[in-house]
Amino acid sequence: QVQLVESGGGLVQAGGSLRLSCVASGRTFNSYVMGWFRQAPGKERRFVAGISWSGASTYYADSVKGRFTISRDNAENTVYLQMNSLKPEDTAVYYCAAKHGAVTTTSGYDSWGQGTQVTVSS
Repeated sequence: QVQLVESGGGLVQAGGSLRLSCVASGRTFNSYVMGWFRQAPGKERRFVAGISWSGASTYYADSVKGRFTISRDNAENTVYLQMNSLKPEDTAVYYCAAKHGAVTTTSGYDSWGQGTQVTVSS
């Protein structure tokens, strides 16, 4: 399908910012809806944000609206997650994902990156 490689995680203080990147390999990147998920310690994996093929439509979990921004650069086969005003509860492993489907649903993602750790200290 598509191979995804993530980067940009790290340690940041509450109120700070990070930008995550996900680079896709292969020749089919433009046809995919892209998304970000996260899994906090002791919790299940949850949807964070999604973006349509063109980048014209985005969809966010309520917990990150106004703080996180998803974007994509199809020429570079890359999707980004800009995270601002970070809170300790944002601490999680963040995963890039891809699917063919609707951006307004959280299901159906079938290609996944390896995950990158984001830790927000108080």
